[in-house]
Amino acid sequence: MIAAGTLLPAWAMVDRDLRRYFRSPALITVSLFVPLLQLVIIGQSFGGQIRGISVALVALDREGEAVRLEEKFRAVEANARTFHVQVENDLAEAVQMTRDGDVVAAIVVPEDYSRRVHQRQRPTLGLIVDNTDPFVVAALTQKLRELVDAVNRPEVPARYASAVALDIVEVFPYVQYMQYLLPATIVLAVFVSALIGGGLLYIDDKARGFHEGYLATPVTKTQLVLGMMLSGTVKAAMAGVIVTVAGAAIVGIVAQLSLAAFGLLLVLNILFAFSLLSLVALLVVRVRNPVVPRATFGILNTLLFFPSGALYPVSSFPAWMQVLARMDPFTYAVHGFRAVLLKDVGPSAIATDLVFLTVFPVVCVSTVLALFPRRL
Repeated sequence: MIAAGTLLPAWAMVDRDLRRYFRSPALITVSLFVPLLQLVIIGQSFGGQIRGISVALVALDREGEAVRLEEKFRAVEANARTFHVQVENDLAEAVQMTRDGDVVAAIVVPEDYSRRVHQRQRPTLGLIVDNTDPFVVAALTQKLRELVDAVNRPEVPARYASAVALDIVEVFPYVQYMQYLLPATIVLAVFVSALIGGGLLYIDDKARGFHEGYLATPVTKTQLVLGMMLSGTVKAAMAGVIVTVAGAAIVGIVAQLSLAAFGLLLVLNILFAFSLLSLVALLVVRVRNPVVPRATFGILNTLLFFPSGALYPVSSFPAWMQVLARMDPFTYAVHGFRAVLLKDVGPSAIATDLVFLTVFPVVCVSTVLALFPRRL
């Protein structure tokens, strides 16, 4: 039989932990809110209907049948909203827009389309598609096949069939699903390294009084903050580079990495790591209870990773999640990694990603320095 004196110290520890827990509303909110948040975010991130795909319509024929075909595209845009059509007159420019990611595909109506329809000579449409995103390609191709079937279905049965065919031209080599997921793996590796090597270390040092000791020396708070963030950035970026190279080898694209592509990937890893370190520092700069940040970090994976488009296209999300994605550094890192790894594009194609991942940490660091307490 266990003596009552043995249970008293254990109960005292239980009582102490319960008191600390209930005296921390933030911790209670986090522990209860996370499961519901994951249910909403994950439920909305997978399986949504893909809408709002940007496509370029190159109408080289402006005769009656081509105009009626464009009207059908506009009807799909207005009702099903699968894609958004922008008319382009230059085929070469539309192809370049597809390569750069400005549009997902270019639909080409050839010059002789109307004539071949009238002559029942099997007219053909062209679809030049950016095939690096299989979800978008599948949705777009399916919708266009339905549209072509509708065009081929005459209101009055004809004696001679004049079916419209669809030729699909893939801009890039076939992208396997593992290759599609590689950018997600990289951002997760940087994220975990940033939390362990930056966020948790920051909290532990602060709790043990190391920051107080630093500030007792001639080191300024600016040097202290930047020193901790830069050291975490080096560790997180190093992990990202290793996973980038190892992952590229595993999925079979390491031979495609040129020196220029590797330089861009290195820059993306550094900027993304610094963005995450600055965000973590902003979250914990005024927190004194070391338990709260550890619980909060569990939310970040849900809030940042799933809305980023790493697993499913952002265009399929509800409007409020798309707003969240536009403020998420993961979104720009995933887009940048995917564009460089799978498309082999230059800096101009990921300029928006580079600008965001440069401005975001500057704003966060400036806020951290303004909030950093002079006494800890």
